[in-house]
Amino acid sequence: MSAILKKANVVVIGGGIFGCSIAYYYTRNHPGKKVIVIERNEICNAATSRAAALMTIVRSKHSYIPLALETYQAVMQMEKQLEESLDMRKVGMMHVAASDGSVKELEQLMHTAQQFHQPYDYLSHEAAQRLCPWLKADEALRIGFMPGEAYCDPYLLGTFFARCAKQQGADIMQGCAVTEILYAAGAVQGVKTSLGTIEADVVIDAAGAWAPIWAKQTGTGIPMAPVRSQYWITDKADIFPADGPMVLLPDAQAYARPEGGALLFGVREQKSLYASPDKIPDDISHFVFSEDKGMNDLAENAERLARFFPAFYETGIKYYIAGFSGYTPDGQLVMGKVPGVDNFLLASGCCGAGIAVSGGVGLALAELAAGNEPVFDLSEFNVARFGKIDPFSTSWLEKCAMARSMKRSG
Repeated sequence: MSAILKKANVVVIGGGIFGCSIAYYYTRNHPGKKVIVIERNEICNAATSRAAALMTIVRSKHSYIPLALETYQAVMQMEKQLEESLDMRKVGMMHVAASDGSVKELEQLMHTAQQFHQPYDYLSHEAAQRLCPWLKADEALRIGFMPGEAYCDPYLLGTFFARCAKQQGADIMQGCAVTEILYAAGAVQGVKTSLGTIEADVVIDAAGAWAPIWAKQTGTGIPMAPVRSQYWITDKADIFPADGPMVLLPDAQAYARPEGGALLFGVREQKSLYASPDKIPDDISHFVFSEDKGMNDLAENAERLARFFPAFYETGIKYYIAGFSGYTPDGQLVMGKVPGVDNFLLASGCCGAGIAVSGGVGLALAELAAGNEPVFDLSEFNVARFGKIDPFSTSWLEKCAMARSMKRSG
């Protein structure tokens, strides 16, 4: 074993929004305890900074809602601590249902909003059109609106977690690569890094697209796969008000939100791109997500999108952004204790909701790392729920990619 560089109560592998959130809650709730976040590049520079960052609260998967509500609480607390505004845009989420199936889903969603005491309403076509001049709403059978929902700058939120964590005593090591998990006799004891060995009572794998690589060293197959998420940002135009709402178009498998006088929008293509975790470069900026900046995928969905966004064909596209999200076949997170491996926790499988649920994930993992009972019901996120799997096999990767292709929600 190389020389001991440091010792800690908790080591977190990965300085994305999950890793920074865990450090924030652990240092906040357990002063005097030591947490180290290890990031081989710069914090929040991979999936976090590339997220569309729809902070959806009301979802068909009820398990996500308490986690998202915690994120909103965390934002208010961190703004007070840092004496800065995150400038979270609470513009609301509009749900446009244009088929019988979508109407049924919307009605169930409204019932969920009521259950969780979240504000909701139905809008007329005229009201929806006023809020969203770019939207052709006349084909909608029902239009729902959740006024309490927001979007944010995901990188800023991630760095808020990191800055508050550092104020509270966290050690965030950037430019330091994990090279090996120290694992013996069924227990994790720390990590080897490019700067030396760090011993820890608990290690948390929050390494995003690369998480399965580290878990494999303990004989664990994480049931998720890195699947491409992509979106486009248009040229600025008067039809895209800066204070317009976010919009979900389930019948086009698309979503949109304002972006400084332009429109940010994403679609779910029929065959989502995936990659084996061990084939992704250490620096994600070196990965080619699309040779044509997603234009083929956009063309594939153009007719469905133009049904609700008729100006689509004459609107210029200024930016293309893509990154990896960790998808699972059932669209649920992979989070909690690793069965059969002591002192090892996972925070993975965001399924495109990582920014929204980051507060809840951070709190849940921080308390588990401290040896406390879960603060949320984590049963649907159970690491072993699919049995023994090979997260590097083509069949598994394709199964997870299909979950994104079939996604209709935000």
